Order: sequence, then structure tokens, then C-alpha cells
Amino acid sequence: MKKIMINKITIVAALVIIFSSCAKKLDLYPVNDLTPEKAYATAAGYKAVLAKIYGTLAITGNQGPAGQPDIQGNLDEGSQVAFIRMLFNCQELPTEEAVVSWNDQTIKDFHYMRWTSSDPFLRGIYARPIYNITLINEYLRESTDDKLASRGITGAEAVDIKNSAAEARFLRAYNYWVMMDLFGKSTFITEADLPGTALPREISRSELFDYIESELKAIDGLLAPAKTIEYGRVDQASAWALLARIYLNAKIYNGSEHYTDAITYAQKVINAGYSLHDEYKALFMADNDKCKDELIFAVTCDGLRTQAYGNTTFFVHCAAGDDHDQFGVAGGWYGYRATKGLADKFSDLSGGTDKRAMFTTSSFGTSAAQIAIPTVDDFNNGLHVNKFKNIRTDGQPVSDVDRNFSDIDFPVFRLAEMYLIYAEAVLRGGTGGDISTAVDYINRIRTRAYGNNSGNITSSQLDLGFVLDERARELYWEGHRRTDLVRYGLLTTGTYLWPWKGGVLGGSSVDDKYNIFPIPATNRTTNPNLTQNTGY
Repeated sequence: MKKIMINKITIVAALVIIFSSCAKKLDLYPVNDLTPEKAYATAAGYKAVLAKIYGTLAITGNQGPAGQPDIQGNLDEGSQVAFIRMLFNCQELPTEEAVVSWNDQTIKDFHYMRWTSSDPFLRGIYARPIYNITLINEYLRESTDDKLASRGITGAEAVDIKNSAAEARFLRAYNYWVMMDLFGKSTFITEADLPGTALPREISRSELFDYIESELKAIDGLLAPAKTIEYGRVDQASAWALLARIYLNAKIYNGSEHYTDAITYAQKVINAGYSLHDEYKALFMADNDKCKDELIFAVTCDGLRTQAYGNTTFFVHCAAGDDHDQFGVAGGWYGYRATKGLADKFSDLSGGTDKRAMFTTSSFGTSAAQIAIPTVDDFNNGLHVNKFKNIRTDGQPVSDVDRNFSDIDFPVFRLAEMYLIYAEAVLRGGTGGDISTAVDYINRIRTRAYGNNSGNITSSQLDLGFVLDERARELYWEGHRRTDLVRYGLLTTGTYLWPWKGGVLGGSSVDDKYNIFPIPATNRTTNPNLTQNTGY
């Protein structure tokens, strides 16, 4: 099949982690049904566990067979324990880019921005990164020189495992970035914290920023050079891309400006040999593993090997209705759309001008009346997003012939984001870059989008407002928008409104506390070391 790392995930069936409701016991450590001595007995065992670590981003880790309840008794195991789906809900639903018609528990509170510390979905997204990190910490404890020597693993196999530990450290840093961005603080555990010895401590946002930064810099020389590792694994460019992202947001994270650093690391990625893929739509189709020229790191999803309702399977089903064939799936969930706020970013919603406007389908048009969303519960209105499609560019069948589960890989970092980071950091006063280069990078994105230079801009047209809108046009539904609006001071204020912001049809400002999510109440009950964010 198309994904090398995914093939390894099937090995990990014997390594399923059994843990009691990640939504309820978030600070407890998972227990392996295999002892470390068995799981890590051979180099192949290490690679199987490494695959499990990567797989935590695509699968739930505690699900039963497809269509069967998980260990929490939920038929839809993806809604509260799947990493990508929960991250999407936190990053897109509070913005103009997504609104949901369902009455699933508290899901509408995300778009209305009125969630509380008892929200079940927030319990899930707080739990998932910490669960992922516990697996990584175990892997690091088992990858020391002493452990490898005691198991007779030497030579090239030992070197490979030591190198893979740097990948694990990157994935830990990435999971901690999610916690830093969403919650501003986190339960904090490393490989030095042995399971069951003490309740984890809390780490502040500024401390977490320093930790993530130091980890990414420490592993720089240990990761594979950019574009040299197998697809679906991280390399130096992945670390540079995450550094560029956190530096762009540093003023939010720790109050300091790191725009020069953002330019430096975005440029390192740009200079590493990546290029924009010819077709924007191909980046979000079932064989987007062919887009390695632009995708720096992607979470690999496969309709046979990573069957879950919380990876990109969610993206194609949740946006589809009767027009599900255009999404490449056998049925639609009649759920998610975008608001007029996203529609207004495009002068032509048909895709005939800017090809990134992937909204019109056979069942739903793009009339002003339909886009208006007079009733959130009615899936028939709103801007229908047809960006992710479980359809191959070459016309060949997808791996799941029943078309229930997706083959689309989820792009975590891609070159276009680095162009946009460079441009914004230059405009915000970072040094080491220049406006002419920033304009060139923006125009590369827009030339791809328009198919020619008709959408190109000049330096006089490039300002921060333009970059924010261009990020919406280029990156919508990829999990960036909430972070962007917070950085621009627009998420909670009345300066920028969209339909149903604050639970009001015309939009309204909300309390600034909603710039960050609360620490779930259950976590604070089980771990007194945790403190609550202001206002909750």
C-alpha cells in the first residue's frame, strides 16, 4: 500500500494500551498488556512501538472493531478520543470556518464560545496529548544505551533506535504544543517521571514554550536531514516548521516577540528543497502522499489500516450530505459547514477564479440565502466545504472499497504555511527577511491558486490584514484558524464578527477568557497540582 509507516501499525495490534476512560482519569498512566521486556525484546518490537506512537495521531488507540463501541461505550469512538477530530473542533468550530448542525452534547458551545470546564469534548482533547506523551516517555526510557545493550541490540539496529528516539521527542514536543496553544498550561511528564510514583506537576505556558523550544533545538542534529526519511515520519524540516510556528505565536505564548526567529526557521524549511505542488486540490485527496514536494509532515491515514471515525474519515463524512459521492464516501453525516465569514474571503465561490474555493457541490449552491445560516440546526444552509475528498487523483479505487474510511493523509506542516509565516513575521518587524521576498512567496501561493498571475499582488497590497485573509483562503479546515484569530486579537472581540459568534445570528463579542480553554474540572479533581485558567 501507499504508506510505509502505516504498514507497521498493524504489528501493534498486540500493543493495545488499556486505560480507563481517558476522559475521566487523565493523569493516570496507561498499563501495557505486554511487559517492556516482551514489547522491546527486538529491534522489530521497537519499530512496532514507534509506529504506535505515530498512530496515536490517526487512531484512537482504545477502539474496538469498526462500527463497534469503544471501551467507553461510545459507538462513535472518534468524537472525544481521536486526536485530529478533537483538534479540528477546538481550532475551527470557535471561528468563522466551521459550524455544526448536530445536537451532540455540548458541541454547539464551541461555535458559540460558551464552553465550561465540565465540557466532555475538552476532557477528551486534554487527555489525548497526555496519553500520547506517556507512550513516548516509555519509548524513551526503553531506548537508552543500557536498555539496548541489555537486550543484545547493537550496531545499525541500535543506531536506528537511537535516531528514532529523536522522532519520539519531536512528537512529544508537538503534543505539548497542542496543550500550550489550547490550554496555556499542561500536566507535565517526561521520561524521568516513572509511572505511579507521584502526581504530575503543572507547567506554565512560558515554561512550556521554553521546553518545546529547547527540545526541538536539541534534536536538530539527531533527526534525519530534510526530505531524506520515509514518508509519514518526521525529519529536521518538521522541527524547523514547528519552531517557525511557535515563534510566530510567541507573543501569545510567553509575551515575547520572536519574529526574527520565525523568519529564520521558515526560511530553513523553504531552503530545504520543498516546492508547491501543482494542484491545490490534490493536497487533500486520497493519494495526497504523492504531494511529498509540499507536505513536510502528514499524519498518514489509510482506509484499511487506520479505520477510525476521528481522522480524515471525519473530514469527508461530516461535510457531506446527499452529495456524499463527491466526497468519496458511501454516506454523509450532514454536520459541518462554514459561515459567511469564510465565504467573504473569496470574491468567487465557484472555484473558477481562485481554485481554493472548493465549496459548490451538486446538492448545495452558494447563494447568499443558503450561506446565511438562519438556523444552525439546518445542514442545508451554510457554506458547504468540499475540500477533503476520499477520491484519488489517478481515478483508481481507494483502499476501502466500501468507502467508509478515508485514505487522505492529514497535512500537519506544508510549505505554503512557511511562506505565510515568513510574510507575516516580516510585516511584524522581524529581521533577516524582506518585503520583496515576502511578496514573492505570497504570489507563488496565489499563482498556484489562480493558475496564472492574475491574482498576484504588489508590495503596497501586502499588509497584516491581507496575510490573515490569505491564511484563511489557503489553510481553512487545516486546524489553524483559532490560533490565527487569537494572534490577531480577533477571536473574542467585537472588532470582527461572523454568524453565530457568541450564539447570536449577527455575531457578538465574548469574554476574553475564551481565548484559551479551561482545564477540565475532572483533571483538577484527580490532580490537585493543576490550577484553573482565569475566568473559569
